Amino acid sequence: MNDEAFQKSIRKLLKTVGVTTQQEIEKAVQQGLTEGHLRGDERLPARITVEVDGLNLALDFDGDITLE
Repeated sequence: MNDEAFQKSIRKLLKTVGVTTQQEIEKAVQQGLTEGHLRGDERLPARITVEVDGLNLALDFDGDITLE
């Protein structure tokens, strides 16, 4: 196994997931505000699940997204 390539591929995946997820959450919140589904002072519970096929690995992360 090439440790450098392995670590680089993990960082690349996590960066892509982080950036894309943030953009999509921002768009969804803006749409919710525009359509009146959100007031702008909510605390939105969130869950992120990471699964890796072939490793029998599934990780859940829980947190909150606060709008104010």
